[in-house]
Amino acid sequence: MSQYETIRVVRSGAVDWLTLNRPERLNAINGTMVDELWNYFSRLHNDFTCRIVVMRGAGRAFCSGLDLTWFQESGGQAPGAGDSEEGPGPSLASLIVKMRSCPQPIICLVHGAACGGGLNFVLASDIRIAGQSAKMNVTFVKLGLSGCELGTSYFLPRLVGHSLASELMMTGRFLHAERALASGLASEVVPDDQLDSAARALVGEMLSVSPVGLRKTKETLAKASEISDLAAVIALEERAQMACLEGRSLTDNIRNSRDK
Repeated sequence: MSQYETIRVVRSGAVDWLTLNRPERLNAINGTMVDELWNYFSRLHNDFTCRIVVMRGAGRAFCSGLDLTWFQESGGQAPGAGDSEEGPGPSLASLIVKMRSCPQPIICLVHGAACGGGLNFVLASDIRIAGQSAKMNVTFVKLGLSGCELGTSYFLPRLVGHSLASELMMTGRFLHAERALASGLASEVVPDDQLDSAARALVGEMLSVSPVGLRKTKETLAKASEISDLAAVIALEERAQMACLEGRSLTDNIRNSRDK
């Protein structure tokens, strides 16, 4: 794997363990982190050896949001806002889109603070496991900005419902682990020191399904969430099933499933 400054990536079999690695700044986001995450997620689109990404934070928190010290020192320009000879660099907004479009499911392990852009990393993931210390909030509204930023108004109502999303986005209140579980934002809450083991158990089950089936499930889920017509969703699902069966018989798939 490439050597990065603000993230650490360890490949274990077919799984990438991606760690936000600025613990001295609670993994706050600076321009280098955006560039490095963009580089990493861009590579995944054509990487068929990686089947799952587990995303977590080093130290006491998952990610405290934008590094305001770096922001001030950079002249108040958000990542990607400055022009270069190659044009604007990757932005936080485009990074969120890149995360959602990558074919590998992203499992997010949340402990401590996940604020602002850090919350958006959580929302852009596919499965979220919260440590008991997890606390998440929409920071933007507390800074005199709109609570609608980086896809928050897209993800949050879909995940927790309109009422709770409105409450969180209009107040900047913290959503703690147990309420995140009750609202459906997190699928599981475990002690912080058991986050990795909970992820490994989940990864083991996900790796037992076919690689194509896993990719097509993520892709189809994303597309189906944008379609309100049942017949269109079923047609989408049927196309995904045909892609999974291409080159293999249904009998082979069933037999392999039973053998695992």
